Parts: sequence; C-alpha cells; structure tokens
Amino acid sequence: MNVLLIGSGGREHALAWRLAQSPALHTLYAAPGNPGIARHATIAALDPSNHRMIVDFCRRETIGLVVIGPEQPLVEGLADTLRAAGVPVFGPGKAAAQLEGSKGFTKDLCARANIPTAAYFRVTSKDGALAALDDLGGRAVIKADGLAAGKGVTVALTRAEAEAAIDALFADGPAEAVIEEVLEGEEASLFVLTDGNAAVAFGSAQDHKRVGDGDTGPNTGGMGAYSPADVLTPVLEQQAIDTIVRPTIAAMAAAGTPFSGVLYAGLMLTADGPKLIEYNVRFGDPECQVLMTRFTGDLVALLLAVAEGRLADTAAPVFSDAIALTVVMAARGYPGTHETGGAISGIETAESTGAVVFQAGTREADGAIVASGGRVLAVTGTGGDISSAQAAAYRGVVAIDFPTGFARRDIGWRAIERAASVVATGEN
Repeated sequence: MNVLLIGSGGREHALAWRLAQSPALHTLYAAPGNPGIARHATIAALDPSNHRMIVDFCRRETIGLVVIGPEQPLVEGLADTLRAAGVPVFGPGKAAAQLEGSKGFTKDLCARANIPTAAYFRVTSKDGALAALDDLGGRAVIKADGLAAGKGVTVALTRAEAEAAIDALFADGPAEAVIEEVLEGEEASLFVLTDGNAAVAFGSAQDHKRVGDGDTGPNTGGMGAYSPADVLTPVLEQQAIDTIVRPTIAAMAAAGTPFSGVLYAGLMLTADGPKLIEYNVRFGDPECQVLMTRFTGDLVALLLAVAEGRLADTAAPVFSDAIALTVVMAARGYPGTHETGGAISGIETAESTGAVVFQAGTREADGAIVASGGRVLAVTGTGGDISSAQAAAYRGVVAIDFPTGFARRDIGWRAIERAASVVATGEN
C-alpha cells in the first residue's frame, strides 16, 4: 500500500519512522517533510493547504491511506476533502477538529455531556475577562480560543499575573478566550484511537511544558516527555476513558460530527479524579516520539482500520514494556524569538549510542543539517526503568553538537523522584 504522510515536524518524523516499518507498506510519501523524514519517505512537493493538489496526488500515486499529522490541516478540513474523494484518511473532519480548534467549543460540549473539567467562562472582551477573573477569585487559567501550538495558555496564580495575561490577550482589540479555574494535581496525557464508534487506548505520556529545569519559565510546545505516565494508573486511565473520552465520542456522534482519528486528552489528576484540561485531535509532539518508540505493531494496518471504521474488529495495540523518554533540543531563544541556521552534527553518533533522533525544525543546507525552527530535535531513549530511559536519552543528547541549541536536563524528574521514594519506603 502507498501511504501519504502530511506534516514536517518531530511528530511526523516519528510517524514516518514507525510507518516505514510496516509490512503492509509499499511506498511512503511525505509532504512537506524534513531531512529526517526523508530517511524513511519519498518527499512530495505538495502544499497541505492546497486540497486539490493533495487529492490529485493521491489519485496519481494510488494512495491507500493519508495520515494527517498536524492540527492545522485538520482544522482546515483536509480530511473532509479526502473522504469526499474516496481516499481513506486518518484524522477527523473539520467539524470534529473543533475539539482542538476551539477551546470554547470543547468546554461547552463538556458542560452538555457532564464531562468533568474546570469551571469556565467564555469571554470576548477585556471587561468580560476581568469579570470572570473576579468570579474565580483572581487565580485563573487564561486560554486563547483558537490554535496556539501549545503556547496560548497562561496559568496565573496571582491577580497581577492574570491581569497581565488578559491585557496581552486583548491588546489588539476583541478576541475570544476561555477563563478557567486553576485545577490542582498532576498532568498526564492519554491517547485514544476511535473510528467514531469503537475506541481503544493508545498509551499515555507525561509532557514537560515549561522551558526551564524544574518546570520553570514560560510554556512551550513541549521540552520532553516520557511514556507510559506512571501517575495515570490503570484504574485512573479507565476512569478517564469512561467519564471523559467515551462521552465525548458519543456526543460528537450524536451531533452528526463523528470523530475519527486520535483523541489526545490532556488530563489533570485531581483529588476528585481525572478532569479534562483540553483535547488535541492529533498525536502530541513530543509525546508521539515516545509512543511510536514503544508501539510494536503494524501502524499502517491499525490507522487504516480507524480510517475505514473497522477498529472494533482489529486487535488492540501492543506496546513494549520498556519506558521511552525524549529530550527536545531547541534553538537558543525559544519559545521567544529563536535563532535559525545553527549547524547540527553528531546525529549518527547519537544514534550509535542506541538513541533515536527525531528531527523537527531542521533543513538541509549545502549538505549539512541546520536548525530552522524553535524545537529542532527530539532525542529518544528507552530503558527498563525511568532512570535508564533518561540516561539513554541524555547519552544521545551529549553526542550531538548543536552550539546554538539547548535542552532541559531533568526530563522525567517527577517519575524519577517517585521511583526513588518507592524504593526508600520499601527499604524503611
């Protein structure tokens, strides 16, 4: 089977890496791709926003499955166009992609379906936002309503921080936003595949959003992750599926906009149980890197079953028992204005240590790899425990020469502290 992968980031490199290992695959194409993806796929000069171009390519190359990696083409309705042309596609249509495209849409759905989430207010003006802040006691989570690449969120623990975030959000005039209560607990990510009816868990992960060690500094798109998330126990995972994910799938189907693809539920594990923070309608980045490293099945066959509505008749996904941990190497200045063009070498050396290096913001210049984005590489290691996985990933990081880049040095720290605590408690 010929497969077309849409996207150019680290998530798509991880998908290409795993798709290329499928016995069902004949030729993998990728658009627009990156130098890392080109190691596994034939790069096609296609513009994902040009739907007619994509459809024509699929017909010309007899594409049996399109896998859409990033959120923007999903929100723009590429999956709808492909389905109308009779091309199987992994990813939700435009209406269902509102679960990520509009935070207000998702919060309203939660309210209607009695899905546990934070109390919230939808606002369209600065005065409305300040009034909501009063109702929440001054502490709040301020979210821009649309797509924000993981960075349009401010967790304000003081009135001054909240007002500053609101000022920034409405600096250019009217905007749409969601003002939420601050939930207490630890975050975890749960991934569920669904064809609009059947649903199956596809692993868990814990991301590290803050740019600095010890979870300090501004939010980013993600500085690293590990899988599985130890805090999301089997009991809590099932509770989240039963009270959050399945009601969402049912509500979308009842509205005539069934969701087909992967639902990425960002969860807060509160004292009252899991609560939904937000949904993404695609695999996370860098969570995809650790999920694909652990997944041991035929990804083409599994995603095609989702696309064709056959998930109920398909064997459940199988994952390695190993723990996977990925460390993002970012360009200096990220998540603000970051440097581009920085030379990168040592990727092969890093992979000789056993790490897998997924490329994100890279391009080729005069035969060399250089940085072209904020998050540049995701160096991924595995191990029998979290400390071993962390050590494997950082061996890869050390082997890479990226003078204008940086990385956090503590990815996985919470899980490592918990593991140490369990050992200490056992010894006592």
